[in-house]
Order: sequence, then C-alpha cells, then structure tokens
Amino acid sequence: MQDDVAALFAYDRWANTKVLDACRKLTAEQYVVEPVPGWSSVRSTVQHITLVTDIHLRTLAGDLNDGLPTAADLATVDDAARLLERAYRRFEELRPTLTPEWLNTLLTLRGRDDRIGDYSFTLPRWAMLRHTVNHSTYHRGQVASKLKQFGIEQSISDFFFWAIEQIPQEA
Repeated sequence: MQDDVAALFAYDRWANTKVLDACRKLTAEQYVVEPVPGWSSVRSTVQHITLVTDIHLRTLAGDLNDGLPTAADLATVDDAARLLERAYRRFEELRPTLTPEWLNTLLTLRGRDDRIGDYSFTLPRWAMLRHTVNHSTYHRGQVASKLKQFGIEQSISDFFFWAIEQIPQEA
C-alpha cells in the first residue's frame, strides 16, 4: 500500500500542476470573478484544493504549529503553487513512515465545518491520504468547468493518463 499511496500523490502533484498551468492563462480579473453567478471563482476553488491538501498533510505529520494561510496569502496561482509544493515536500518527508502499521493507525479529527457543524471523526491514516487525492480530483473537475467558461481548455489530468506517462510506450 505504501507504493500505492506514493503513486497517488505523484499523480496528484502532476494533475494539480496541469490545472495550475491552465489557470495561469487566465487574466487576473478572470481568476477572481465568478464565471457564472453563484459559482465560486477559480481562485477560491484553487485555494480550497491547496489549503485542504496542506492541512491534511500537516495533520498527518503532526505539524499543526504553523498558522493557516489566509486568502491573501494565496492571492495568485503562484502563491497556491508554492503552498502545494510545501505540502508535497511534507508528504515526501512522511513517505518513510508509511508502514502498514502507521497507515492503519486510527486518527481522530475534530473541528467545525459550515456544512455539517461540529464534528469528530475517527478513521485510518490511509483513508485520509486517499481522501486528500480524491478531494483534489473532485475540485480539479470544477476548475476545468470554470476554465471552459473563459474559453480555456486544461490538459487532460486523469489518473489513467498519468499512469500511461509512467510507462515507456512503443511507437
């Protein structure tokens, strides 16, 4: 499972890079505006992907001492890219600890979410790692839809195509 989790995070990094590259084609105004009334901006969706990835990996590393970045800290695509890179470096630091025992150790999360109120959930660490990648995938799809509203097509970011890129292909 350790190799599987590492592969998922390699994929996540690859796919998020593709999305961020596509977002760099937006004007500053397009990046912050609602593409359709009621839809959040591309920036707020990118910020959400970035913050959740960072928070989950910090939680798993037991490193919650740093304050959370604010929206102002993530004003640009490059700001989001820098925070994601920091999160992926944290994952690389965690990688040697991804033993079956560590991955199956239960973790209790407590907090507050606007949608569900106060919560306390217990789950194995492997589930949180998989959720982090799944969460990014879900929101990358939203970004792709928003980019289309501005006439921008992002590169394919499906796991299938990342996996194909990892294997030398015959011509």
